Amino acid sequence: MTTKSHNRQSPNRSISSSGWSWIPTLYFAQGLPYVVVMTLAVIMFKRLGINNTDIALYTSWLYLPWVIKPLWSPLVDIAKTKRWWVISMQLLIGGGLAGVALTLPGPHAFRYALAFMWLLAFSSATHDIAADGFYMLGLDTKKQAFFVGIRNTAYRIAMLTGQGLIVMFAGWLEKTYSTRLPEEIAVLRAWSLTFYLLAALFVLLFLYHQFMLPKPANDVPVKNGNPLKAFFETFITFFQKEDIIAALAFILLFRFAESQLVKIASPFLLDHPEVGGLGLDTMQVGTIYGVVGLIALTVGGILGGIVMAKNGLKHWIWGMTIAMNLPNLVYVYLAFARPSAMWLISSCVAVEQFGYGFGFTALTYFMMLFSKGQQQTAHYAICTGFMALGMMLPGMISGYIQELVGYQNFFLWIMLCTIPGFIAVKYIKIPALK
Repeated sequence: MTTKSHNRQSPNRSISSSGWSWIPTLYFAQGLPYVVVMTLAVIMFKRLGINNTDIALYTSWLYLPWVIKPLWSPLVDIAKTKRWWVISMQLLIGGGLAGVALTLPGPHAFRYALAFMWLLAFSSATHDIAADGFYMLGLDTKKQAFFVGIRNTAYRIAMLTGQGLIVMFAGWLEKTYSTRLPEEIAVLRAWSLTFYLLAALFVLLFLYHQFMLPKPANDVPVKNGNPLKAFFETFITFFQKEDIIAALAFILLFRFAESQLVKIASPFLLDHPEVGGLGLDTMQVGTIYGVVGLIALTVGGILGGIVMAKNGLKHWIWGMTIAMNLPNLVYVYLAFARPSAMWLISSCVAVEQFGYGFGFTALTYFMMLFSKGQQQTAHYAICTGFMALGMMLPGMISGYIQELVGYQNFFLWIMLCTIPGFIAVKYIKIPALK
């Protein structure tokens, strides 16, 4: 019995000791296609002249692969290793990004860009399943608690790279091309070149992980006599978990306010003052998220992981829920005060990003603890699928609500939408740290 335990834990020690060499890059690669589909596309379509209602509706529909990914998560367990899935999906994502770049300068750019983004979404959702399973195979529960802040920060760095540094680059290209081309053509070319850059970046990530991802002995396909039976057992055992109703309510509602805010925040910064926006240009929005927001989020995410590893999620759950929701008040201030000073706008975004980085670690770690067991990879995928559903449905109507009531009333509505998350926290039971 002792020998068996030793053999099972040995590869874990090897992986955790080298976690710094692959966890940040793995979760950067996990976050980047997500931010392309969910956030970068919002900014790009806004620059292409698409209205807020259509932007929110179509980009929210792209959450669907993350919602239904539990349907094929058992396949990731059964066929091939998690490492194989991770590397293969990174190569496919690079191809999808190149596809967007190719179609943007041509006719029907919006239609074809959406088609390739569906490919990105399905590839990215599959990558998520494999990456999260790979992470849980290699780290014990305490190490997972420590690295959850690091992985969330790497994920959010990818998010802010997409809506920050990449947007800055696209904005610089827009200005460069506009000196010799009509604005519409300049915007299309700028964003096409930007997507070529993203495709090249993903090829580099694919090559890096081909050599740097470890090969743990316990990363093997799950052998089941009847794959169909195993598929249904995955869902049956998940919904038989203790306190499943309260857990699902928490997963669905914790990001209820953010699911709507994230769709409108960038259009609000970009929109003309006559319609209630702040009138910033593409490069300014990229600077705010890519520099100031990046620093604030990094500090918040790392701090969240450290304090949870020290005191546990139960000790910090209410503080993290407050940090996740109350900083949304900065957008109420921005909508009513309409400041023009970049330092003031940047400071408000920094407060919101710090709170998000600190608070979101609670949801991530709760889903890890709740998924513990023999089928933890598939169960975690189910959790993240419900989380994506909680982002998709409210996000779909957020653009319609904003255009109906205006930016000021929309951000007041966002503050009301923080209430369900607080109620859900009251009823969850947090699994013990092991």
